[in-house]
Amino acid sequence: MTSSREQWDAEAEAFDTEPDHGLHDPVVRDAWQSLLRSLVPPIPSRIADLGCGTGTLSLLLAEDAHHVDGVDFSPEMIRRAEAKAGTFPGVSFTVGDAAAPDLPPAAYDVVLCRHVLWALPDPAAALGRWVDLLVPDGRVVLIEGSWSTGAGLTSEQSVALVEGAGLSATLRPLPDEAYWGGRIDDERYAVVGRRRA
Repeated sequence: MTSSREQWDAEAEAFDTEPDHGLHDPVVRDAWQSLLRSLVPPIPSRIADLGCGTGTLSLLLAEDAHHVDGVDFSPEMIRRAEAKAGTFPGVSFTVGDAAAPDLPPAAYDVVLCRHVLWALPDPAAALGRWVDLLVPDGRVVLIEGSWSTGAGLTSEQSVALVEGAGLSATLRPLPDEAYWGGRIDDERYAVVGRRRA
């Protein structure tokens, strides 16, 4: 599945109304902050947030003193992310292609991507590019799902993609409604990929 820039620009206005996008509910926000802390290395890390949307996860990470570069191909998403960030230090946002980001190679401790890999025309090629952004002991953190709409990637598919990129994969199911603002009836999860020893 591919989406147009115009489509995501149009969706930007209401994007943060979803509990896991805007994180307006303190319970949901705390759940995501705890999750991110468990998935990324100790601070300070340099993190690329690819397909960052309105920058909510970027800002959570920056609040923990990580240095975050957010990339999204929707100018309106980036505009909203920049407005949300204001002058907060340690975070920057750029309009660009998450599948082939214009970022320095071998510079990031973490490449983070939430709910984007499934929508890319060639997920395996994108993952290969993301691996090139990592420092030697860096990691890819994917948050994905196989949704009740029929869209998405199963955990098995995501693990296979990560392993196909030459990384070892650790799967963490995310069924807790605290992440999503309510009960879910589909598969949601995180996969962490690290270079094999």
